[in-house]
Amino acid sequence: MRRGDIKDFQGLRSGQRSDCGGRAGTLPYREGSLHKNSKQGGQSMQTTRTITANGIDMFLREQGSGPLVILCHGWPELSFSWRHQIPALATAGYRVVAPDMRGFGQTTSPDDATASTIFDTVGDMVALVAALGETQAVIIGHDWGAPVAWHAAMFRPDVFTAVAGLSVPPPLRGRGRPLETLRKDGISNFYWQYFQEPGVAEAEFERDVDFTMRAMFSGGFSSPVRSLFVEHGHGFLGDPAIERPLPDWISEADLAQFVATYKASGFRGGMNWYRNIDRNWELTAPWQGARIHQPSLFIAGSEDSVITGLIGKKRVGDMERVVSNLKGKIILDGAGHWIQQERPAQVNAALIAFLKDNGPQ
Repeated sequence: MRRGDIKDFQGLRSGQRSDCGGRAGTLPYREGSLHKNSKQGGQSMQTTRTITANGIDMFLREQGSGPLVILCHGWPELSFSWRHQIPALATAGYRVVAPDMRGFGQTTSPDDATASTIFDTVGDMVALVAALGETQAVIIGHDWGAPVAWHAAMFRPDVFTAVAGLSVPPPLRGRGRPLETLRKDGISNFYWQYFQEPGVAEAEFERDVDFTMRAMFSGGFSSPVRSLFVEHGHGFLGDPAIERPLPDWISEADLAQFVATYKASGFRGGMNWYRNIDRNWELTAPWQGARIHQPSLFIAGSEDSVITGLIGKKRVGDMERVVSNLKGKIILDGAGHWIQQERPAQVNAALIAFLKDNGPQ
């Protein structure tokens, strides 16, 4: 895919939905269960299982055969967030594996918050490739999964031959610890900071999981009813009296998958990723100024506050400083943060084109 092809993806019909979602009304898939994809007439089967890798039990959704593609979800999401991509990429000729990431869903959530650093999460993906009997993979990540994918490509170019990041640009390591920098700038109520004290955000998020997931998905990180700066005493999710209608890209049945899983797992495992933000800065010191040379792709929504803020916009503009072989920088007009769920047809088309041009065949 050439850089000049970006406009072709932006021209795809916005809001177009994929027919490749999970079965309506079911609870999260159990280990070893099978999922038929009706779009493919039952010819392809999606399976789930739990394996041991890097010292943790890791829940996987997988489908297809061919070159390995690993999909890393973000927060507060699950492997189920890739429900539109798994069958589409499998049909295109790839072995697709989407884990519940460390601390999420049915994968092990370490008690020690310091066991969820970027070294741990990238280590999980390296170990996953080996556990699957492979030596190389293309890695794709969204939200927090994007830094995992970008760093995996940076740390282990011998394993990850191409990389795509959704919503979060590649890492440009700053001059100081991120949380410390916020404090020095006089900021004390950014949501990263609110998530630091164990138990505080968990109590808010676990009080009413159905409301929590509606609040998160109703507007993503561009919601007009929720700021990324937390007002004292009001929490991150905002006023529960404000109605949060679901957008048309997620069904009540899809929402029920997330709600049931988070009721069982809680939110602490994912929150612990935020509790390693400064530690990750310290650990990545040896890669200060390092670049990613593998073929890379970036996809985001134009309404995603992760890329529209002052820092995010600059990181999107400067990403060639980190990725030397950028094949596409695709900004989908009108889309928000949950890009692979909001615009599955466009995201699938972009990923498949990228894989065909740059991935192993």
